[in-house]
Amino acid sequence: MSYIIDIGGAPANEDCAQLGQTPDFEAVNTFEVLAYKLAIIARHGMPPAGCKLGPHTNRHDFGVYRTLALHIEDEEDEAVQAYAEAVEEGLGSWLEAGFTPPVIYAGSVATIERLDQVELVIGALLTARPNADGTFPIADFAILHSHLAAAFPQQADTARQRLTAA
Repeated sequence: MSYIIDIGGAPANEDCAQLGQTPDFEAVNTFEVLAYKLAIIARHGMPPAGCKLGPHTNRHDFGVYRTLALHIEDEEDEAVQAYAEAVEEGLGSWLEAGFTPPVIYAGSVATIERLDQVELVIGALLTARPNADGTFPIADFAILHSHLAAAFPQQADTARQRLTAA
């Protein structure tokens, strides 16, 4: 039996688009959900076969908003169960995944800092990069960097190229 775990629209302790208040809500909300998906992948890796991360449409009296959800198809699979348990609480902050907030808020006005998802991933890879000797300054960076590099090998190559060019 398939089911959905709603993870939320953004990390729990972060600002996010507000339905009925944020100008261009649909675009900002959609972008935040995409960024949140990338952050969950950084923290927990790609979902195993039998489940997938994706947007979930929610209807409210004031309109439609999206959240990130884990869509589960094979609830009997142990890897799916473990992944679902790991991601169901979501994240508390963008920093837990090596991300800077993808949207900056000044009151209700939202500014998307880097519209390209490739740049979001490269930014997180550069944040969580290893030192020249291959060690990581923070132990969690090794986890974040390896998950992102495995999920997004082209972006990992671009991040490495940017470091060597600098």
